[in-house]
Amino acid sequence: MTLPADPLQWSIGLVGYGEVGRILAEDLRARGAAHVVAHDIKQGGPEEAPLRAHAQRHGVRLAASHGALAAQCDLLLSAVTASQAVPVAEACAPRLRSGAWFLDFNSASPGAKIRAGGIVAAAGGRYVEGAVMTSIPPCRIRVPLLAGGPHAAELVPLINSLGFAAQAGPAKLGVASATKMCRSVMIKGLEAMVIESFVAARAWGVEDAVLASLAETFPGIDWEKQGAWFFQRVIQHGRRRAEEMREAAQTVREAGLQPWSAAGTAERQAWMADLADAGLFGDRNAPRKDWRADADRILSVRASPFPPTRESTITDNPLDSRFRGDEDD
Repeated sequence: MTLPADPLQWSIGLVGYGEVGRILAEDLRARGAAHVVAHDIKQGGPEEAPLRAHAQRHGVRLAASHGALAAQCDLLLSAVTASQAVPVAEACAPRLRSGAWFLDFNSASPGAKIRAGGIVAAAGGRYVEGAVMTSIPPCRIRVPLLAGGPHAAELVPLINSLGFAAQAGPAKLGVASATKMCRSVMIKGLEAMVIESFVAARAWGVEDAVLASLAETFPGIDWEKQGAWFFQRVIQHGRRRAEEMREAAQTVREAGLQPWSAAGTAERQAWMADLADAGLFGDRNAPRKDWRADADRILSVRASPFPPTRESTITDNPLDSRFRGDEDD
């Protein structure tokens, strides 16, 4: 297959049309990309209407399936949840065009990226792993992106002409993702630690003293603002973050270590997602300026006025199992 010389004339497919997919669609179309197509597993269900409305506003066509998307695209951008990185490659591979590019944005372990890359390569595609190195919404398509794999150096200047800010990394698959995952142990772990520390401090009435001490130790961080930001992002995206942290934990295992911190972070992120799903925080997408309000909502589901033990929090409150962390998964 011969691709158009100008990447703006490529048919670009978005696997996943959630927050990241929509941002990429908007920016690609604004840049002048002529053909943007997307597929999301929510199509055909009750959540399809906003996807279709967004697509119509921005001139994006929706494909009926992963295969239908792959069959018409020169470049596929996979931006789904971490656990779906390999299944998406499997779903697209049978109808992938020979020589088509497959850029995998997903926050998956090096082992998962290597498996996905093998699937795409066996189908005649060119797989590149993309490690997103900071939060996408503030940077949008210009988010720092570390590209890895044997085809990365060739793809990077092409996608940068589409508006990306990619840098070619190691030619060995998995190394770029290892960079991302090891960073996530710190970044997503910090989110979990802040939430745990701040809620517990609020319960004991010592939050002002704790924040003052943090400000003295780390004077470059506005802990009030940072706390509100961490609460907001985890309330919005805790489920996705929990999946990412399970992949980060797997990355640590693949290095021969026990992932105590990463696994604990995954549990805390999932715990917050459960509370958000139960409606504890109201509109999860609403701007949040004061983390104390959300901490108080969490504390309101306790049976005890003090930081609870497992035994002291057993009530009929439907949120109690989530507060205790008694999760089936």
